[in-house]
Amino acid sequence: MRLVAIAGSIGEQSYNRMLLQFMADYYKDLVQIDLVDIDDVPVFNEDDDLSNSEAVQKVYQKVFGADGVILATPEHNHTVPAAMKNVIEWLSYKLHPLDGKPVWVVGASYFNQGSSRAQLHLKQILESPGVNAIVMPGNEFLLRNAKEAFDDNGQLKDEGTVKFLDSIIQKFIKFVKVIDMLDAPDPKTYKDEDLESKGKVNTTIEGVDMNDEHWVEKAAEKVHAVEGGTYVKLDRGLLTVDQLNYFLKTMPVELTFADDNNQFIYYNKSLPTEKMLAPRRPGQAGDPLGSVHPGRAVDHVKQVIHALRTGESDLVSMPVPGNGPDRHIMHYYKAMHDENGRYRGVNEWVVDIMPIIKYYLAVTGKKLVDDPTATPISPITGVDVTSGASAKAPETDATSGASEEPQSEPKQPEVDTTSGASEEPKPEPKKPEVDATSGASEN
Repeated sequence: MRLVAIAGSIGEQSYNRMLLQFMADYYKDLVQIDLVDIDDVPVFNEDDDLSNSEAVQKVYQKVFGADGVILATPEHNHTVPAAMKNVIEWLSYKLHPLDGKPVWVVGASYFNQGSSRAQLHLKQILESPGVNAIVMPGNEFLLRNAKEAFDDNGQLKDEGTVKFLDSIIQKFIKFVKVIDMLDAPDPKTYKDEDLESKGKVNTTIEGVDMNDEHWVEKAAEKVHAVEGGTYVKLDRGLLTVDQLNYFLKTMPVELTFADDNNQFIYYNKSLPTEKMLAPRRPGQAGDPLGSVHPGRAVDHVKQVIHALRTGESDLVSMPVPGNGPDRHIMHYYKAMHDENGRYRGVNEWVVDIMPIIKYYLAVTGKKLVDDPTATPISPITGVDVTSGASAKAPETDATSGASEEPQSEPKQPEVDTTSGASEEPKPEPKKPEVDATSGASEN
């Protein structure tokens, strides 16, 4: 879970910033808290719209991409300081990253009231139309006498205060998880899957046409995306953007990522389109899934996405048409989830497993033989397709990468390579049982 924290004071000496820094350090093993600086945010003025300026966009992207927000406010003249109100003005004018976002308000002040009136006012502002934040009720943290509250190392001195802070941050983490799950797309049936990506998730980049051929470049400019030698902190590693590209482009499989809003946003472009196992074009990055599939495939794309989203299947695997004795191209579709268990999209990889099969047979001295007792199953549900529960498949989609060449194996299911939707194969009594991971069978 990643939280962002903003201090409402921009002065050099800020006890609210000290409070947030203490929380970021003290709870680093519990949650990631990123402090966001608002010193450079310009004064709000409708006549001089700077929503796309680097300073405003930096705050916007941090808040929009976070799971939750912590706002620490001092009290100036019985209300929030101008800097805090100013940044909220920018984040509720044309940009709305706080809409539906869980927020926790805390505060520190010089005197006994601990910014209580400012916190109350800030909560009212956050719940106003245009802001629409979801503020955690109650659970006020009011740090009074802030000048004496910290030691020389920026640590809170009072153990009781820290213990109380422990209890509230635990509640806020639970609050964030609940709001996050309530906010997740929740199509009731596969027919409700939105392949036009009309919704919005916390990684959606607004203001750029998804179908634009130059979506990657325009979206990157919009969010001031880092590139080149800039380091990115990962779960268990630290890589530059260049190193990430090298790493992904040298994977021995073709990778594709579609997010939980059904937007096709990445593939590891390691080969020219015409040389790929599942050809994809650079201009497709950013498209809604509905734009990279023909109409005849849409229903089956929805089936696969919905099966992954709902947990009916965690992995869908299937071959493509045209496989033969020298190649067996497989498409795998893996559901991705965040640390809260929320579905976050599809990880697709494409690989020719025939070299693996041939190597296995060569080193083991085994061979493939037909199994007359084999029972075909659906790659989506794992159900015996002879029961008649299977659905009609889409035809292959040349736009999304599936070739339209004639099938050399007429009994292979037709596949739409981006969606993974396939026609369940008819019973083939002489087919061997196949391990969906390796493709090799033994008899």
